[in-house]
Amino acid sequence: MFESISSFFVVYWSVLKPLIEITILWFVFFRIMIFFEGTRAGQVWKGIFILVVAFFLAQKLGLNTLDWILTKLFAISVIAIIVIFQPELRFGLARLGQPHLFGTGLKEEEIDDLIRQLSSALVYLSGKKIGALIALEREDRLKSYMDSGVVMDSKISPELLETVFTPLSPLHDGGLVIQGDRISAAGCLFPLAQNPYLSHSLGTRHRSALGLSEETDAVVLIVSEETGLISLAVGGRLTQGLTREELTQSLKQQLLLMMQKEPKAQTSESNSEAA
Repeated sequence: MFESISSFFVVYWSVLKPLIEITILWFVFFRIMIFFEGTRAGQVWKGIFILVVAFFLAQKLGLNTLDWILTKLFAISVIAIIVIFQPELRFGLARLGQPHLFGTGLKEEEIDDLIRQLSSALVYLSGKKIGALIALEREDRLKSYMDSGVVMDSKISPELLETVFTPLSPLHDGGLVIQGDRISAAGCLFPLAQNPYLSHSLGTRHRSALGLSEETDAVVLIVSEETGLISLAVGGRLTQGLTREELTQSLKQQLLLMMQKEPKAQTSESNSEAA
């Protein structure tokens, strides 16, 4: 039995090896594309993919001059990519080394209550056209952004958010961070989105929301000061003009994703306690 399996791999390994290599390389490239999607680096990765295809074709077809040019171009490109996309590389490496948590530590009914509070508060601010920028921490820690603001420990309420974001408040231009079901900081500085293809109609709040959502897995909520429209940014994508029902549904989809990981954490904790 073992000999037949060994002989099978000996015979077919020459065929399987390139298929395995191509699959691995394609998966890595695909994950890189997903990571940089919506950023200026994402557009460059598409160009790099075209050059790689051209390079392999030049080698296979014996186009020596084109092969030589592309080889030299790749050598220069490595240095150029490091210099041009230093911010994206720095943020990516920082995210890889960042400690993750199992969600917010909230139970499902507590998340439902949080969603109701946020929906009511944002609709209240929207009706008064009070601009707001609110980030909900998930697995990626937001402490480095909280350090740029004022530390708080308060329950969520429409009145408190109005106090923070009213134009006369010294904290109204910054972002507010929610950890669990409590406000942890206000007046925080969030990074601006680096995507050069964003609409010029987007203001600083929307660009800051997109920037934070590109660098972390936070759910970021925005209320426009000009129009009162409610928007949501996740993973570098912006959804604008949400109704209360749409906002509630979107928050449920995003925040309840964390509940899928929490049972594993709770099970391991229960097992350790039982031991």
